[in-house]
Amino acid sequence: METKNYIVILFYKFIDIADPAGFVALHKAKAAELGLTGRMLVAEEGINGTFEGTRENIDAYIAFMRSDSRFADMPIKESAGTGNAFAKLKIKVRPEVVTLGAGRFDVAKETAPELSVSELQKWYEQNEDFVVLDLRNDFEIESGKFDRTVDPKLEHFRDLPGKLGEMQDLKNKKVVTVCTGGIRCEKATCLLKREGFTDVYQLKDGIHTYMKEYPGEHFKGTLFVFDDRMTTDVVPIPEKEIIGKCVFCGETTEQYCSDDSVRPSKKILCCNACYEKEGSRLRQSSLEK
Repeated sequence: METKNYIVILFYKFIDIADPAGFVALHKAKAAELGLTGRMLVAEEGINGTFEGTRENIDAYIAFMRSDSRFADMPIKESAGTGNAFAKLKIKVRPEVVTLGAGRFDVAKETAPELSVSELQKWYEQNEDFVVLDLRNDFEIESGKFDRTVDPKLEHFRDLPGKLGEMQDLKNKKVVTVCTGGIRCEKATCLLKREGFTDVYQLKDGIHTYMKEYPGEHFKGTLFVFDDRMTTDVVPIPEKEIIGKCVFCGETTEQYCSDDSVRPSKKILCCNACYEKEGSRLRQSSLEK
């Protein structure tokens, strides 16, 4: 099978799931039948998943998902797979589909207004007065980010509530939150609004969609993903600007490694030369393993 025939999909939806365990059993059986790999988290608040499979089998799973009226209009994002983006299939029940640890929100009612990627592009073109608050983990931002990005230095998404005291200067500014596919923004902006942020928006369908529509423009670099690919450009980017820098020598790179000299192990950017030099402390392996 040619590598180009593999597709990775990314999807989520905040919606009441009355029986998360039953949902897991149903989708685990279907995904396994289709030979898909990847992961999905299911909670009473909704679902959050990413799978890889052949074009044919991914299409079959999407049709299966959309046969449930609750997910008929759910956005599903695609990028090119490799055939080994994930080591296995994992579908599990969790308390939250993305862990913020700030209590339950009525996301549909409390989340911030959406800003489409075309609207964000116009804001840049018109030199609108705004900042971009990137809600991804700190190491993700190192290889790619928007112009005007504010990095709150989150080691984990659940660190956001404790960082709000350091972001008081943003409360009365026009703020656009961004993340990979949109899920972190939906929940985080509920918290930001509760905490008094007065002019906050969220990028609809995330960085992934912006890169697809406007490759190489106001998002510079590449997009970190939580699978064996480590990064994706989503679509080919002509004359791409590489902004990532090796933590050892400072040379530009988009290659991530696992630094096993610390516990828990952490992701760092490391060029090929330094990877060879540093030896056994580094590992080029999946976050799944």
